[in-house]
Amino acid sequence: MTGVFEIYVQTHFSAAHALNGYPGDCARIHGHNWIIDVFVRCSKLNEIGIGVDFREIKESVKRVLKNLDHFNLNELPAFQDVNPTSENIARFLYRELSRQLNTDGITVSRIKVSETPGAGAFYWEEDP
Repeated sequence: MTGVFEIYVQTHFSAAHALNGYPGDCARIHGHNWIIDVFVRCSKLNEIGIGVDFREIKESVKRVLKNLDHFNLNELPAFQDVNPTSENIARFLYRELSRQLNTDGITVSRIKVSETPGAGAFYWEEDP
């Protein structure tokens, strides 16, 4: 059996959104302090016992979030064809961070996006 390490970092960003077609208050523009958890898997550690440096993950997340932080998400190209829901934001972050972080031994395993501390969505991709 092969052991697997899952490393994570948590951060946040602030942004506004409106949910088109939603039958309630969330159809109007409103904001959140989104909480983001990024989970990265690896099976090997380097010579000092690190699977992937937290700093590397944080720098990648910061690069991606700078394009979301303090914006109206509905106005961004990534959300022109889909509502900027927690689910769609999680998928967007998963794909962007996978492009930056994935190597032969390191893989973004899942993303958690929370609108509030008690409500959010996970996204990951599975092989068919």
